[in-house]
Formats: sequence, structure tokens, C-alpha cells
Amino acid sequence: MDEHDTDAGPLSIHEPRLWRDNGWTARVIKNEDDDGWAVEMTPDGQVEPALVGPWTMGRDKKNPKPLDTAAFHTLVKTAAEFVRRHEQQLHATLHRQVDLPREGGRVSVTLDIEPDEDNPSALLRATDAAGEVLGEARVSPGFQLTRASAQAWADAEFSPRAVR
Repeated sequence: MDEHDTDAGPLSIHEPRLWRDNGWTARVIKNEDDDGWAVEMTPDGQVEPALVGPWTMGRDKKNPKPLDTAAFHTLVKTAAEFVRRHEQQLHATLHRQVDLPREGGRVSVTLDIEPDEDNPSALLRATDAAGEVLGEARVSPGFQLTRASAQAWADAEFSPRAVR
């Protein structure tokens, strides 16, 4: 039976330079930038590591310190936090919102960028407090949603032509 024969996913591995558990793989590697060591943290199912960082030398000052349970759990926590922050930053880059006071309540104007190497696009949408769509328009992914641009679109009754 190899490590991929279980229905629950890859088997756990606990070796001095390779640990696989809890959805992550930690691999101690030679640091290409200097004479030391690095550890790369890769989520299960991914090819590229999510995080690469320095790793401690062992007592002999030549070989890396072996991975252990405490170190692995710390690495998983750090890598998961790094991935979470990256996802939050990506979401903030691709989704913007401006709220405007209007007659009858607040209006939310959102810009959702749809990244695509060949054909990126963005959708500008205005909704009232009840979630009713007041207007939508396809805009350039470079469209700058600001309070002023949202107000100008609202003043134009959310016409798609007003944001071209």
C-alpha cells in the first residue's frame, strides 16, 4: 500500500526532514541563498509551497535540526495564517465597496474584478439596503471605485453609459 491508497487522503509521514499531516507537508531543504537550511510548507493538493522560511541548524552546525511535533504545528499555524492573509489581500484587491447615503436608505456600490489572463473584466453593481439591484454595468478591471465615482454613477441613475 502506498501513501495514496487511503480514502482519507495521504498517509501521515513523520521523518526528520519530511512531515506530512493535517493537510500540510513540511520539507527541510538546502537553502539556495546561503549555507543554511530552509523549510517549505505545502498544502495538500498543491505543487508549489505556500511558504518557505529559514530553518535551524542542528547541534553539529552542518545538518538541519530534525522536524518534530511542536515545530510542525507551529509551521502549520504560520503557513495557514500566511495563506489566509494572502486570500484576504486578494479578495480586497478584487472586491471593493462604497456605501452612499441616498433617499430611502443607504446604497452599496460594489466593484467585483474577475481576473482572467485573456479577458479580465469587472462588474459594477448598486444595491439598496434590501439587496435590490439598482443598476449594473460591465467596466474595465482598472475602473477606480471611489466615493466620487460611485456618487457620479448614482447621480446618473446608475446608467451603464455613465461609467463607460
